[in-house]
Amino acid sequence: MVNVLIKSESRYPVSRKTIKETVERVLVEKKIKRDLEVSVNIAGDRLMRGLNKKYRNLDETTDVLSFSLSESRENSQFVDAPDNILRLGDIIVSYPQAVVEAMDEEKLVDVKIGELVEHGLLHLLGEHHE
Repeated sequence: MVNVLIKSESRYPVSRKTIKETVERVLVEKKIKRDLEVSVNIAGDRLMRGLNKKYRNLDETTDVLSFSLSESRENSQFVDAPDNILRLGDIIVSYPQAVVEAMDEEKLVDVKIGELVEHGLLHLLGEHHE
């Protein structure tokens, strides 16, 4: 079972179906076959800028951030949840940045949001870039 928790304010219209399908597709491609949970928050630039400044020391907005709940599990003193559900963490997508990038790339906003969700999910799964 894949549980995708989605939070979006009404001023940021998104296709929840596209987001869930994106998460499920990536998990199939990566051959991950266990119960898991991930949250996706569609946010504004003010929140993104604040998070980027707090966690990355960059005083600017960004298109996507991800916050893993299990990044340092090897040395963790915590035990796995008794329900055996892997809780990956949080993906935050900037709706305003997605709109700008979608226009620049001549894509639908929901397609761009799907790409950003995929990017954030890959980070939660341990894939990083320079």
